Amino acid sequence: MSTTGSTAPQAHPTIPAAPLLQVSDLSIAYGGQEAVHGVSFAVGAGRALALIGESGSGKSTIARAVLRLLGSRRARVTGGIAVQGREVTGLREREFLPLRGRVLGFVPQDPGSSLNPVRSIGSQAREAAALVPGARSRAAREALVLGAFERVGLGDPQRILDSFPHQLSGGQLQRVLIALAILPGPRLLVADEPTSALDVTVQKQILDLLDSLRRELGIGILLITHDLAIAAQRADEVVVLKDGRVQEAGSTREVFSRPRTGYTRALQADVPGPNPDRYAALRAERDARHPLEDAPAHVELAGVSRTFRSRDREVAALSDVSFAIPRARTHALVGESGSGKSTAARTLLGLERVDAGTLHVAGRPVRPEEPRALREVRRHLQIVHQNPFTSLDPRFTVGRIVREPLDLYRVGDRAAREERVAWALEAVQLPAPLHSRRPGALSGGQRQRVAIARALVLRPDALVLDEPTSALDVTVQASILELLAALQRDLGLTYLFISHDLGVVRQFADTLTVLRQGRVIEQGTVSEVFAAPREEYTRRLIASIPMREQAIGAEVGA
Repeated sequence: MSTTGSTAPQAHPTIPAAPLLQVSDLSIAYGGQEAVHGVSFAVGAGRALALIGESGSGKSTIARAVLRLLGSRRARVTGGIAVQGREVTGLREREFLPLRGRVLGFVPQDPGSSLNPVRSIGSQAREAAALVPGARSRAAREALVLGAFERVGLGDPQRILDSFPHQLSGGQLQRVLIALAILPGPRLLVADEPTSALDVTVQKQILDLLDSLRRELGIGILLITHDLAIAAQRADEVVVLKDGRVQEAGSTREVFSRPRTGYTRALQADVPGPNPDRYAALRAERDARHPLEDAPAHVELAGVSRTFRSRDREVAALSDVSFAIPRARTHALVGESGSGKSTAARTLLGLERVDAGTLHVAGRPVRPEEPRALREVRRHLQIVHQNPFTSLDPRFTVGRIVREPLDLYRVGDRAAREERVAWALEAVQLPAPLHSRRPGALSGGQRQRVAIARALVLRPDALVLDEPTSALDVTVQASILELLAALQRDLGLTYLFISHDLGVVRQFADTLTVLRQGRVIEQGTVSEVFAAPREEYTRRLIASIPMREQAIGAEVGA
């Protein structure tokens, strides 16, 4: 099903006279503020069009307008939206309802919040099957569901049917959502960031699946994404948005090989896959300030094993894992979900006991059974979590959030703590007017800067960076990575970098360990492993990195 090496195959090259979806001069306002300004595009049968841009560009607002999910009382919509040649903006809800599901399908971004956690997959799937004409009996609906599960490549569909959401992986849940979306036989799928939280291999499988549905069923796809590499590789046409306005639009090849606007060129420069040397100058400055020494590693895991027991079986989360990180260098842990990356980080932080092996930070052993010693280790090792919105207390201001570790460790008097807070917030380049705000009033990138400041305020030697940019747009992601690279250069910080994005790892890390099912598959310098991976598993991970060159060919360099 793979489309690697070209844009997605076009099984339906002849676009009907009336596109599946025609958006004409669409504007959307909330109250007196206009969020989308005069946007136009069309999606034909068997075609994929990508809406791309940063957060706040209007991508999801447009998608919700197409699906009539904006809420008529809050939003004012002008312009035209035609589905299969029929203008729908003036339809009443009861007139639009038959289109939802049967003509317009929707694949949301987060399967974890899109499925009811206390109901089985089967009970939710049968509701989708009820939209299919003629599927009146429970047996008929279940047969349709099982057929849809098989079509999207879910092995053992009966087990999936009987499972609850928490019993399935992220990739399986996303396939379930796609199966439910195609079950009623829609002509157009609106896919809102369908792979943003998935590992690269699972991401590729999901995108291959969407491509196969286009070929086999002639479904049109409106793809909402902030990942330009995915858009370039998987869409026939793209619309680049900024602040609700179209910056440029056209065929994927044309827009990405010869971008007309500085904004599109800037977005392209921030995509990690095609730009492996983005932070090379900062790393060279770091190396000059902090040369490698013969001293012991700053962070070290040696022969670490951890087994979890669940009912009548044991699961080896880590098996004899070893790696070492010199001072002021970055080591990446990569691998698919369930590979042991997070368990390794938790053992290093003293949140998990190990069955065997040793762990050291700045020469100090990590022993969870010794709380006082562990507390001292944590002054030297802090963590930056994946999702700053859930890791920051929404009740507190930015200043109080950053000061909290100093209060817990009773560092200095109040004046000294405030001075430390000011230093940390200045280090992460967060403007002073934001210091009195709460997390809910900040953007995703600003919240992540607060999380980094909170980790820095104790002035640790090392940071665990747990997917610190996976939820961010490419432009915001690039700014956070540049900040982290500058902090390492200036402060000599040591990083353990956990990521499923190998494009980012190639840009940012010095060395890496590839984990699979708790075992070390391969490790070495980033340049060596990417240039000549020894193991097939590593080669498969690297091949899964979305690269815009694969989609638009040699013209990219023109």
